[in-house]
Amino acid sequence: MKPINFAFFLILLITFPFNLTAQLNTSTGKTDSLDKDRFFISFDRVRIHFQTKGGGQPVLLLHGFIANGKSWKNTALYNDLIHSGFTVIVPDLRGNGLSDKPHNPEAYAKDAEAKDMIGLMRMLGFNQYSVVGYSRGSIITARLLVLDKRVAKAVMGGMGADFTNPEWPRRIMFYKALMGEPVKELEAMVKNVKSSGLDQLALAYLQKEQPSTSKEELGAVKQPVLVICGDKDSDNGSSEELVKLIPHAIHANVPGDHGGAVRTVEFSEAVISFLKKQ
Repeated sequence: MKPINFAFFLILLITFPFNLTAQLNTSTGKTDSLDKDRFFISFDRVRIHFQTKGGGQPVLLLHGFIANGKSWKNTALYNDLIHSGFTVIVPDLRGNGLSDKPHNPEAYAKDAEAKDMIGLMRMLGFNQYSVVGYSRGSIITARLLVLDKRVAKAVMGGMGADFTNPEWPRRIMFYKALMGEPVKELEAMVKNVKSSGLDQLALAYLQKEQPSTSKEELGAVKQPVLVICGDKDSDNGSSEELVKLIPHAIHANVPGDHGGAVRTVEFSEAVISFLKKQ
């Protein structure tokens, strides 16, 4: 009889619970865990927190800036997707929520957040999935449209065309304010970050290294895209202009400003109708 390889046995003991919770039945599209905290170890060893719930076609929900995955649970869309037969995957993007928050800007550069999501969806075993991003989550959604052929459809909420500019003044203004420079327009934002106990430096680096997607890249996107925005929301530029940049994009307006539109029933209905359309 061969001696037991105790090192190998130890590795099995350590990894087995994680692999069990991450198990996915790809034949049915149903996840084995419901709304449980789970972690994915990304390409650079950064831990990404995520939850899954429901059964059916997968939809990845990407939150906005100064938020986390839990923010989706305050929307009509979250439960409506589950009740409509979708599996929802809700991560905390790096620098947010329960995910790791590296304190070096390089950790957020070169599409790190998109790479996290590509790796996560690969680990979960999905060969095809849809993405719904809101606000800054839409910026990462654009990168997934460019980088991952498994994306079948995408929703870009609360976003105009301004992010296509790598020197976007709004991004630079946020970065400076979070790094401690006096920016009067963003004093309330910085105060909120501090009072909420958020990681201000990680948020600053997220703005410093925030990706842009060029108009040429958007012009090459082949997937169907829904651009959806509140009728009182112009925070990130013109959503109508963004639609014109993407060949197979459609546009929808819903009631509300930037903070409120995503929570409306109208937003949920428009997104689910788009995702179900063949």
